[in-house]
Amino acid sequence: MQVDNKILDDLARVAGGALGALSSLREEAEAQMRQQFERVLSRMDVVSREEHEAVRAMAAKAREEQEAMAERLAALEATVAALKAGRDSKPDAGASAPAAAPSVGPIAGGGSGPV
Repeated sequence: MQVDNKILDDLARVAGGALGALSSLREEAEAQMRQQFERVLSRMDVVSREEHEAVRAMAAKAREEQEAMAERLAALEATVAALKAGRDSKPDAGASAPAAAPSVGPIAGGGSGPV
């Protein structure tokens, strides 16, 4: 029985050494693959995640501003249409003075005044 244990111990030691060698071989192969991918990516014109996220945030902000401007434009067009309808519905009383331009709210850039 003692001989069997010694053989099993030797087999276990050899198997452990083989697993260690395979493990280090696997790590080396992964490192080589990683280096190869990094070389390929460095030759490509690829943006980093940080750059992508920055441009994405800028696009979202631009879309919000565009939607706000579209709403403002629609309100201004409705005001102009209402003024035209009001002017057209009044009888022409000779030489009347032209209507003053309507006052428009603050501009998105922080100033105020007519557009």
